[in-house]
Amino acid sequence: MVYAVNPMPRPRSLTHEDIAKAALKVIDRDGLAALAMRAVAVELGMGTMSLYRYVNDRAELEVHVVDLVLSTVDLKPPRKPWQKQIVTLAERVRDAIKAHPEVVQLAIQHRQDSVNSLRWGEAILEILTKAGVVNRVIALRAIIAYVTGAIQLDYRGPLHGRGTDIIATRDDFPLLKETAAQARMVAPMDEFRQGLEALLQGLSPL
Repeated sequence: MVYAVNPMPRPRSLTHEDIAKAALKVIDRDGLAALAMRAVAVELGMGTMSLYRYVNDRAELEVHVVDLVLSTVDLKPPRKPWQKQIVTLAERVRDAIKAHPEVVQLAIQHRQDSVNSLRWGEAILEILTKAGVVNRVIALRAIIAYVTGAIQLDYRGPLHGRGTDIIATRDDFPLLKETAAQARMVAPMDEFRQGLEALLQGLSPL
C-alpha cells in the first residue's frame, strides 16, 4: 500500500507593504518602543527568523513604515498660487503623519531613506522651480525644517497643551503670559498654515 505524503507548507510570500502594515499595527497599538522584528513576526503569524528573509533589521522596518504612511499623500498640487500649492502639500503630509502620531520621529529620522518622502521633496522643488524662487536649496531646507519641526512640536508640545497653560500663569514673563492666553484661541491647523504662509512670504522669486 502506498501512503500519501503531506507536502511541507510553502513559506508565506510577503511584500514590503504587508510587513509595513504589520509594523504599523504594532506601533499604533503598543508605541514605537515596541517595534521589533519579533513583534512584527508575531503580528504576521510567522517566526522571527523567517521575517529576516524580507528585511534586514528594525531600521529597514522603520523605512518601510514611513513609506507606507506617506504613500497616502497626494503630490498633485492644486491650481492655486505657488505658495498655496506648497501649503497644501505640507498639510497633506501633516495629516498623513498625524494619523499615526508615533511615526513622527521615524518620518524625521528616515527622510532621506524613504522614497515617498523624497517624492514629496521633488514635488516641492518642482513648485519652487516653476515659481522662479532664487535659492531652492535654502527654500527647500526652510520648508522641510518648518514642516518637520511643526509636526514634532504639535505632537510633543501642542499649542493647547499643558505647556501653554503653565506659561499663561507666569506673571514674571508678561509677554509670554499674554501670548499664551491668546494661543488658546488658535486652532492647530491655523497655527500650521499661517506659520508656513509667513515663511513662504520671505522666499523671493526671480
